[in-house]
Amino acid sequence: MNKIKVGIMTFSDGRPNVNEELLEINKKFQSSIAKELESTGEIEIIESEDIISKPSLAKKEALRLRNLGTELTIFNYAVWAFPHFSVMASKFAPSPFLLFGNINPQYPGMVGMLAAAGALDQTGVVHKRLWGNIKDKSVLGNALSFIRAAAAFNSLKGQRYGMIGGRPMGMYTTVPSVDLWNSVFGIDVEHIDQYEVIRLSNEVPESRAERGLKWLEKKVKKIRYDGKQLTPKKLKTQIKSYHAIQRIVEENELDFAGIKGQPELTNNFVTMDVAEAFMNDPYDWEGSHEPFILATEADSDGALTMQILKTIAKTPVLFADVRHYDAKDNFFDLCNSGEHATYFAGKSFDPDENLKNVEFYPEGFYFPAGGASVRHIAKSGHVTLARLARKNGKYWMAILPAEFLDFGEEKNEEKARATQVEWPHAFARLKVDAQEFLSTYDSNHTHGVYGDHVGELIDFCKIAKIGYKIYGENQ
Repeated sequence: MNKIKVGIMTFSDGRPNVNEELLEINKKFQSSIAKELESTGEIEIIESEDIISKPSLAKKEALRLRNLGTELTIFNYAVWAFPHFSVMASKFAPSPFLLFGNINPQYPGMVGMLAAAGALDQTGVVHKRLWGNIKDKSVLGNALSFIRAAAAFNSLKGQRYGMIGGRPMGMYTTVPSVDLWNSVFGIDVEHIDQYEVIRLSNEVPESRAERGLKWLEKKVKKIRYDGKQLTPKKLKTQIKSYHAIQRIVEENELDFAGIKGQPELTNNFVTMDVAEAFMNDPYDWEGSHEPFILATEADSDGALTMQILKTIAKTPVLFADVRHYDAKDNFFDLCNSGEHATYFAGKSFDPDENLKNVEFYPEGFYFPAGGASVRHIAKSGHVTLARLARKNGKYWMAILPAEFLDFGEEKNEEKARATQVEWPHAFARLKVDAQEFLSTYDSNHTHGVYGDHVGELIDFCKIAKIGYKIYGENQ
């Protein structure tokens, strides 16, 4: 994925003689921040050409950063700086703003940062304050958290979401609030009929579907053809559906999507499990591709949560039902049809590493049209689960630090059979009491990525001006 383009403006004293005396100090601290952030490999830094010591420079450099395409701006303070320079820059520089105070005790840089922060708060400008040595890992981590969150929030502006089909099975929590999506996130919503999947599937060449089938038969651990629910013909129809959705995405210029599936397609065509898995994966039978968020059951708030997580973590994202709580071993079985990207079977961008752990099962009685369920057990590891929800017309985000567990092959199978053997599973141990979670969590779906991304999600919510709840030890 592309690097995040970040601007840095360093503010100084407005008295010409003092500014001249402090010029090299300011440049040194600005260069240090730029060097450390670029060393992460995630960020491209655009430094201001001048240290900001008068109003005209504040406007000029802010506009320059905007014209160069920076996605957010660091306001840097190493010495006392006139606060109105920061306020003026905030009118033109790309927001949101990270106010960074350096350790420089001989000069009142902290005073300058606090004076600017107070002025920005008075004028309602969204920002985060950070103080310390950028070479300190925790300080650098906090800076990266805000940068990732800010970039994720800004990236949503102007995106297009495709809702393929309508509300599934009466679920209110899957339907997008078009006005809120536009006012809070800047996202456009396009409604598309599910018949397009069928129509465009019929236009996919048989030879293309056959190549996909041969690739899957070679790579997947086992395809459990049963001659009824799962046949080579039905699997090829699922492959064609995948390519049909790719075309829908391209022709409608979509950035992420959700598909209803139930009951029209799952009763009368085939399930969308193969399409949902491989759209969310970083590869398919035709090579590597960027994961594209496609949420099952047209769960729009779920898809939006996944798009945020993908942008922050730069990995595929899990979609699952909160299916069952196993009190004996203290975990939730996260399980939903065949929607889980196969990436989670091995936590790898190499399809061979993942697909050796994947089986295709025949669909069960819920889906009479049949097809393959893409089944595996998620690889163990630390994960961050999350979910956007609405309460009384306002968004909030549930943030859940968790662990995916591995009980060993025999016990994993036992746990899977206890719920839905043919569907994929992630055995998640939360850092919160099950009763508290179930009493306050506002969806039957949850979403997640490997790693600790709690900090980024908190920053995202603050930037978006929405509430959040951390379910865990450190809330």
